[in-house]
Amino acid sequence: MIAQWLSTYQPKNSDETNAALREIMQEIALAGLYRANFFKEAAFYGGTALRIFHGLDRFSEDLDFSLLAKNPAFQIDAYFPAIAQEFEAWGMKVGIVQKQKQAFSAIESAFLKSETAWGELVLQDTVLPLNLTTKPVVKIKLEIDALPPLGFTTEQQLLLRPFSCYIHCFSLPDLFAGKMHALLFRQWQQRVKGRDWYDLEWYIKRGTVLNLSHFAVRAFESGHWPATSIGAAQFQKLLLDKIEQVNFDQVKADIIRFIPEQRSIDIWTADYFRLLVKRLAFK
Repeated sequence: MIAQWLSTYQPKNSDETNAALREIMQEIALAGLYRANFFKEAAFYGGTALRIFHGLDRFSEDLDFSLLAKNPAFQIDAYFPAIAQEFEAWGMKVGIVQKQKQAFSAIESAFLKSETAWGELVLQDTVLPLNLTTKPVVKIKLEIDALPPLGFTTEQQLLLRPFSCYIHCFSLPDLFAGKMHALLFRQWQQRVKGRDWYDLEWYIKRGTVLNLSHFAVRAFESGHWPATSIGAAQFQKLLLDKIEQVNFDQVKADIIRFIPEQRSIDIWTADYFRLLVKRLAFK
C-alpha cells in the first residue's frame, strides 16, 4: 500500500523518495492522532500544515502543535500507541522516542521551551518500490507547545489520506503570525532558515493577512517585545531591520533542497524583500 502511495509522488532519486516518505509519515501520524482524539485539545500549525492543507510548494520536516489551553502537565507519550498502531495498519514500523527539554533551546522550530513536549518518529521498515535499493533514513519530529501564546483562531481542515478526517488547525492569519515570530526571533546566531523567507514570500503573494495581535502576544511571551500589542509600522520596521542583517546567499542555500523550482528564488535580494514588506496586509 505504501509503495503505491509513494508512486503518486513519482520520485526521481533518493532525496525525492525520502521527502515523499516523510510526507506520507506526517499524514499517517496526523491520522493516528485524530483517532486518539488529540485534536480535541490541540491544533496543528507550522510549515507542514501549510504544505498539507494550503498547497505550500515546498517540503517540510516536522509536525508542530499547540494546545488550545495552557497545560504544563501535558504528556505526548499518551498518544504514541495510537500513532504506532496507525503506522502498523499501513505496513510501516516506526520507533517513537520521547525527549524532555530541561532548558530553553532553539532547535528546528522557533522556540523549543522546557514546556515543549516532543517526540521523534523514526522509520524502521516499510515496503518500498522495487527500484529503490537503499533503505531510507526518515525521521520526523513532533512538537507540542504545552504553554502556548493564546489569542489564535482555528479551523477544521480536511485530510484525505490515509483516510478522510478533519484536522484542527490554526487559521492562516495566525499561521502567518507564528511564522513571522520565528523568522524574526530564532536564536540561531549566524545561521538562517531559508524556509522562513520562502514562506513569507508565499504568504504575501497569496494576499494573506497577518494577525498582528497574535504576533504581539507571541513576541511578548518570548521576551522579544515589551507589550501585547504592536502597530503595523512597528512590525514593518522589525522586519526591515531583519532584512538588513540577513545574508541572502545563505538563505538561498538553505531553501534549495526543499523546493521544486530553484530558479524561483533567483530574484531574492534584500531589495526584493524590502519591496515585499510594503505589500503586507494586516488584521
